[in-house]
Amino acid sequence: MLSLLLYLSSSQLVPKTLNPRIHPISKRLHRSMGVSSLKVAWRKDTTLDAAIERDKRFRLCSRVVREVLNEPGHRIPLRYLEKRRERLRLPFRAKTFLSRFPNLLELYPDRIKPSSPPVPFLRPSSRLLSFFSVQSSIYSRLEPLVLSKICKLLMMSLHRALPAHMLFSVKRDFALPDDFLVSLVGRHPHLFRLVGAGGDHLELVSWPEEYARSVIEHRADDESRIIGVRMRPNFAIRLPKGFYLRREMREWTRDWLEIPYISPYEDASGLHPASPEMEKRNVAVFHELLSLSVLRRMAVPVVGKFAEEYRFSNEFANTFTRHPGIFYVSLKGGIKTAMLREAYDEQGELVDRDPFLQIKDKFMEMMEEGHREWMERIRNKREAVQKDLELMARKNAELSVGDYEICPDGRTEQVKSSTDGNNDDWQSEDDVQDSSAYAHSNRNH
Repeated sequence: MLSLLLYLSSSQLVPKTLNPRIHPISKRLHRSMGVSSLKVAWRKDTTLDAAIERDKRFRLCSRVVREVLNEPGHRIPLRYLEKRRERLRLPFRAKTFLSRFPNLLELYPDRIKPSSPPVPFLRPSSRLLSFFSVQSSIYSRLEPLVLSKICKLLMMSLHRALPAHMLFSVKRDFALPDDFLVSLVGRHPHLFRLVGAGGDHLELVSWPEEYARSVIEHRADDESRIIGVRMRPNFAIRLPKGFYLRREMREWTRDWLEIPYISPYEDASGLHPASPEMEKRNVAVFHELLSLSVLRRMAVPVVGKFAEEYRFSNEFANTFTRHPGIFYVSLKGGIKTAMLREAYDEQGELVDRDPFLQIKDKFMEMMEEGHREWMERIRNKREAVQKDLELMARKNAELSVGDYEICPDGRTEQVKSSTDGNNDDWQSEDDVQDSSAYAHSNRNH
């Protein structure tokens, strides 16, 4: 029943006149429950957790490769990497990592100092260098998408500018090139410019109207074209199976969905920080941020880096748990990760894949190819050991037979080595003396 109510609330037609700051639903929400007092119990979602768990091997390999690439000359002594295992969260020795993923890095001897002896060094493998060439071609082809992402990130900020170091710290979340501040900003002066002391901020020069539409608004436009009636932009609600909301929370959510959608690209300076409208705007910004990310998810501390420029409160993280039908917060990997529910299907796979995911696919293909080679070597070694064990077992069986021979009828019969066929245990005195002398000589030896 709740899902039906939420669906009906999110799909109503747009009224002719809307002012979200004086909407009657907003007045009712102000009188009922404050936003800060809303509490929703967190519930584990194994399907979405599995989506993060599947990338565990990819994240590990990416961290190690980046560690080598960040070194001067893209080379590092093996023992230095071994010392950084804890920071890299590498669960086994560096040599074990190299053997398990041989396609990524290669060992070679070199000197730390000209006078020092050669030691093992690490550098990118030829296979990894080939991957970098493919990655560069993908970035060149998808440059318009990169430009749109940077523009949108700047357009959602309070002053249409962001610190350059902040953008650099989130470049992997949005698939920005490593040198985007040099390669893109310099080639598009009509869009960006570096300002501030030493050019430490990236500012939007002009307002590109074609980027000022959010994912929610584009979806409403598509629905309007299909049915021929203008639909109101709103959030898609998908509560997990068996999820229970208290009655007052259900009523608050229903009324909150009635508030007109506030685009993350609108000026929100006139909104009260504790108002339901500001909550609507914040959810819109979170939704847009996650939609711009490659994996439709981001670590909550990373989202917090935008708090000042995007006007998030200190308790912004509670917004994700207050809206369990829109977001999910995973605790996998020891860090809170905000995920966009609508971006994943029932199997935990991405519904609308970002074009930059092909870079990840290429890297994982290379990574898994090397891992399969390692598994094949392990399998061959085990088979060789098994063959040796079987060969030893056959030899031991032959030795244990001793002086037995197989008869034509299949029975085994002991061969008599004594000269007297009536006394198998008979032994001459000379034989005893010879045996004693042989044993004594073996002890002396």
